[in-house]
Amino acid sequence: MALRCAVVGSGNIGSDLIKKILKSDNLEASLLVGIDPESDGLKRAAELGVPTTAAGVDYLLDRASDYDIVFEATSAAVHAANAPKFADAGLFALDLTPAAVGPYVVPAVNLDDVVDQRNLNLVTCGGQATVPIVAAISRVAQVSYAEIVSTVSSRAAGPGTRANIDEFTETTSNALVKVGGAQRGKAIIILNPANPPIIMRNTVFAAVPADTDPQAIIDSIEEMAESVKRYVPGYELVNAPQIDRGAGPDGSTKVAVFLRVTGAGDYLPEYAGNLDIITAASVAVAERLAAAAGKVK
Repeated sequence: MALRCAVVGSGNIGSDLIKKILKSDNLEASLLVGIDPESDGLKRAAELGVPTTAAGVDYLLDRASDYDIVFEATSAAVHAANAPKFADAGLFALDLTPAAVGPYVVPAVNLDDVVDQRNLNLVTCGGQATVPIVAAISRVAQVSYAEIVSTVSSRAAGPGTRANIDEFTETTSNALVKVGGAQRGKAIIILNPANPPIIMRNTVFAAVPADTDPQAIIDSIEEMAESVKRYVPGYELVNAPQIDRGAGPDGSTKVAVFLRVTGAGDYLPEYAGNLDIITAASVAVAERLAAAAGKVK
């Protein structure tokens, strides 16, 4: 029997999650929760044979024993309110908002460390793309400072993303430190209105000691990129990492890494790699939970 999944939020992220869950042999799309009976997301899910409700999260909570995992695809404020309710109902929560109620999870970096927690935060789209790179550098050198810039198409930034810009920067910055291993972190997001829409691009800057072996950094980054690519096929390094020895103001070595994330096109357009990477990461976590529960084919 597959792991029974409920998705809260019938917007773009929730709709993409439903598509990804339906592709899995180990996960069952058991419910999509919305609040608008006229929601396009609810209508599409119903056409795919997925049970839906427009009665909000209370409908889910009243039937909590019918589900194993809930994916929160709403907003930081909504999840902050829902998280205690999910906990009281005994539901395992995967939070795709920047609420950061539970510990951060980036599958390629720290899934083994947090898989037994009942509420996991998927950081942000930018965090899922860049924290693995900072963690890869941290494996071979102390990262005194890490700064990331995520540039996404404005068309791929819905109301939830725009409402959570402050939470995005704070949560991503914290994850660069807590999961990536940097001593200090900073995150910037840019919404690009270009037409045709651009594919998600990410830049990672890191400062490491001047005597760090450049090849060790490159090898670690390339290995990490392959790990992420296993669950996000459109994740790729644009070119080889750039390493400038002694270029920092304190004589440190500067590392620059340029990434691109192309979406899988399950529901969202391919340029919406920023949304695709976080839904793919959450499904990867759910697949791991299914394996731990012995619910795999």
